[in-house]
Amino acid sequence: MKEKLLILTVLLHLASFATAQTIDSLPDSFYSDQPQGDAKPIPYPYVRQSDIVWSTDLWKTIEGAEKFNQFFYFPNDEFHTYGKKSLAFILWDAMAAGEIPIYEDDELLIPIDNEAFVERYTRPDTIQLEIGYDEDDNELYETIIRPKYFDGSEIYSYALRETWFIGKQDARQDSRRIALAPLKETFRELLQGEAIPLGIQPLFWVPMQHPAVRALLVRYTAYIDESNLARQPSWDWIFINQHYSAYVTRESNVALRKISDYVTGEDAILEAARIEDKIFDLESDMWEY
Repeated sequence: MKEKLLILTVLLHLASFATAQTIDSLPDSFYSDQPQGDAKPIPYPYVRQSDIVWSTDLWKTIEGAEKFNQFFYFPNDEFHTYGKKSLAFILWDAMAAGEIPIYEDDELLIPIDNEAFVERYTRPDTIQLEIGYDEDDNELYETIIRPKYFDGSEIYSYALRETWFIGKQDARQDSRRIALAPLKETFRELLQGEAIPLGIQPLFWVPMQHPAVRALLVRYTAYIDESNLARQPSWDWIFINQHYSAYVTRESNVALRKISDYVTGEDAILEAARIEDKIFDLESDMWEY
């Protein structure tokens, strides 16, 4: 009996020692702050092309400035305090490391070399600034080298391409996220340090169905609830469940027209709502007799 008690005591000490070692290995927490670290994305149900009776593509914009979508923009700390990243930094860091492919277009037909893109994007700007005049009243200029780096706080919105479809097996409507692009205000630099705005343009397009992209998104947390940091979903969950607010900017059409090409202002808002209502009504109409 005494031998059994001694063995039990030793085992308890070893267990407590192992627990202490585990806790000590985490610098600022008593538990792992990345529960999705070993998570794997859930495969989508297999769909045959011959089973699809109807499909269409939608292009949408997700505004990070909108209150419901603020978790797309925050946290935008470039130092990733407490290991937390915004979606912009998640995509950029993975792209710069060559972990995910990127494309120039939303059809995902023109691939971009990741290393060349990073080098081009972060190439320092050479600017000539006027600093005064010489004795003969000639203008004097000073050449300044301005370094460039990726700043996730400049990404306020995202462009998203989705495919909606109805299968004949169950006559239910489903959707897939096809491509995602961080949107950024771009400028053309002039010699004197001035810049001409070129509008908001996609930085690059990410293939959302690619296994590497899904594996990336399932590993990182989207901080949607500040009141409970222990229960935050992955970015893969966010896109699968469409947990965001977005508005339609284009529906697939022969002329490749955007909504803004034929209506503006309030009419554009109503047209976007009409397109969404039409698509959602399709499923219910199939069950009418």
